[in-house]
Amino acid sequence: MPVHDEKQLHVLTAALTWSGFRQFLPISAFVVLFGLAFGLAATQTGLGTETSLVMSALVFAGASQFAALDLWGTQVPLVPLALTVFAINARHLLMGATLYPWLSSLPPAKRYGVMLVASDANWAMSMQAFGAGKPGLGLLLGGGLALWLAWLLGTWLGIYFGSAIDDPVSFGLDMVMGCFLLAMVVGGQKNLRILIIWAVAALASLLAYWYLPSNSHVVVGAIAGGLLGALWMEKKA
Repeated sequence: MPVHDEKQLHVLTAALTWSGFRQFLPISAFVVLFGLAFGLAATQTGLGTETSLVMSALVFAGASQFAALDLWGTQVPLVPLALTVFAINARHLLMGATLYPWLSSLPPAKRYGVMLVASDANWAMSMQAFGAGKPGLGLLLGGGLALWLAWLLGTWLGIYFGSAIDDPVSFGLDMVMGCFLLAMVVGGQKNLRILIIWAVAALASLLAYWYLPSNSHVVVGAIAGGLLGALWMEKKA
């Protein structure tokens, strides 16, 4: 049921966090598989166990971690590596901006602590909850913790047991989060404004993918859709 008291949308409690954690457990099972693919790829690239686990714990971003593996070697190109990771994760700047109305009331330590575990999946579900007038901060933090633990577990499993999978991509493990986000789009709000925003973002992303440097399509698509959404505000009843 929608929350009639606007202040309740800004509340973050242990109960809401635990509820968000439990809601994300089914999704986390697929994240374990995605992490397993990364652990295996990291081992094949030559990363040590500790390095791989620390990377998953601190970076917590599958796409940028896989991109980092492509640049890994005896001489790591630090500047291209940093630019690539920033390009892939730049969408988090827009995520933070969209979440600010609800995070702004939290103390700074708690606010930035929540954003440490923000990812595409728990951001999408929390925004969907806010759009329906329901509390979403518990989904953001609790769901993020569930996904983070699943990512770490998957990385560890990939390091120690992933050798049994010769080609993780052939199983579609790299498409798990993409399919989840597509399901969120299909299940989200539907109107002409939303359809046009998604279409513009998709077109901009495709053009950037074809004509701009690698990984820039993530940033270009997010900026195009975000700017259009900001300029074309939804009318309030």
